[in-house]
Amino acid sequence: MMKKILIYCVSALSLASCSLLDPGDVENPNVSEEDFLKSPNAMKTWVNGANRNFAIAIGRYSELMEILSDNYYNTYTAGSKVFDSPTLLYTDSDVTAMQRYVGSIREDAVYGLEVVASADAETTNAQKFNLLYLKGYSYLLAGEYFVALPSESGGEVVPWREHLSLAISAFEEALRLAESVDDKALANTLIARAYYRLGDKANAVKYSDAALSSSGDFVCMVKFDGENGLFSGIQEFLSGTYGTAYQPLPRLDFLDPKYFKKTSLDARPICIAKAEEPYLIKAEAAISDGNVAGAKAILLALLNLVGRRPVEAEVNDQVDGDFSGGSKVYPEGSDYRVAASPDDTLRSGLVLDRKAPNLISVPYISGTSVTPEMISAASTPDDLLELVYLMRQEIFIAEGRRVADLGIRLPLCDVEAANVKNGSEYITAQIPPFIPLGGGMDDFTIDEAAHTVVIAHDMNKIIVQNKTSCYVAPFCE
Repeated sequence: MMKKILIYCVSALSLASCSLLDPGDVENPNVSEEDFLKSPNAMKTWVNGANRNFAIAIGRYSELMEILSDNYYNTYTAGSKVFDSPTLLYTDSDVTAMQRYVGSIREDAVYGLEVVASADAETTNAQKFNLLYLKGYSYLLAGEYFVALPSESGGEVVPWREHLSLAISAFEEALRLAESVDDKALANTLIARAYYRLGDKANAVKYSDAALSSSGDFVCMVKFDGENGLFSGIQEFLSGTYGTAYQPLPRLDFLDPKYFKKTSLDARPICIAKAEEPYLIKAEAAISDGNVAGAKAILLALLNLVGRRPVEAEVNDQVDGDFSGGSKVYPEGSDYRVAASPDDTLRSGLVLDRKAPNLISVPYISGTSVTPEMISAASTPDDLLELVYLMRQEIFIAEGRRVADLGIRLPLCDVEAANVKNGSEYITAQIPPFIPLGGGMDDFTIDEAAHTVVIAHDMNKIIVQNKTSCYVAPFCE
């Protein structure tokens, strides 16, 4: 029987600087595979649908991975409550959903490259590039977030390192088709990111240099479509349907909400790659080589880039009553000072005034609290490495990236485990022994009289303290 193809024509989505794709009017979106492959603009339509699925998946990953980390706490019952603990069971429906997104992205790309491209003579290298980096990104997600997953439909489960190797192969193939400087920077950055996670310092630096040589300030973002009611999962928890259900760790307050709404149709994009990452990789590599002066120079150049990134002014993030609106009281004014741990000094400027009539300004690509003075004052490699991980935390906030830096990995879901012969080997999540449990990563004490906040655990310091473990700081193992 001829299978059916669902044509995604409700919402046109794109990535990076590409124009929104319009597949045209389709009266009956359920068509046979044969009819679809013979239709005009088959590849254009397929790429549009693949991008749409990818955007939904990235929004969902950002939503769940942020509360799994120390970046955000879920103050309401909407969304997962157990990820905050973190509790990661292979029977959890959210774990299953995360795995299915990986498979969906991969299979969309594979079908487009192997079937649609052969049927549509108008297929362009740009479309193939698009599908190839989606394919690579599916392996990247598997390699960064899971202990193991199947690498193909119906295939055996393979460990995360193999997925990162497959990601590199797909991104290298995409790089050969890259036409613009931004496309080259994107492919090189994603290759560097995969090599970074594998701990391959030489290649991570090589491709980071290539990315920055192509473009020193590129950004690639997944776009959503407010006019057709398609918002990212995380935007709905930061400033959408669920209001302020996710609250940032107080030291990150000045960066929230990255996905604001100025109008009801404001659907903010999510970065999947940007020039900041190669700088961070190069700085960490220099530190691991003992080149403190070189690392400082790289970080100062990175600060210059972050300082040029746009900031959205006059964002209305006003709330009534307690700022948290949920089970915790959060600081509400800029006069609050925050310490990263009980052993750290109190810092000003990390909390914004949000009560009416105050409007706030928020960086929506990258922001950081790190200053040139802090970089210059770092006297040891470990001090500097801690700043690198603080900058990674701040620059990638709300993008779902922090979990990988913490060394946390999702298990294989129960459905998959029951259908492959080696599945039982991978049904336990990887939660490093130094991760505070019971919601400890989100804990802090607030003194409302003194207007101070002391965070229970400085996870950047903890990462550095455990840098030689197999879980974190891949260049230091």
